[in-house]
Amino acid sequence: MTGGEAYKQKLLTEDALNAVVAAYLADPSVPAVLEIGTGRIDIAAAVLAHAYAVEVLGREGVTGPQRRNAVRTAVLLATVG
Repeated sequence: MTGGEAYKQKLLTEDALNAVVAAYLADPSVPAVLEIGTGRIDIAAAVLAHAYAVEVLGREGVTGPQRRNAVRTAVLLATVG
């Protein structure tokens, strides 16, 4: 199951998703983990596995909403493990 599938099934709430994205963006060096049922998504690993998110976060002049959407997309596409 991916984060997006968990979101569609209401196993992942909008509030939890927003909180973990905000936590990651506030300090990417602090481990951020999203727990979904008995599975988890490591946010840093999800971002690093998503080429677009890495590119957006590494680019200068990117707006806050662009950064947030890149991380959010990486989380939604990540596999819950």
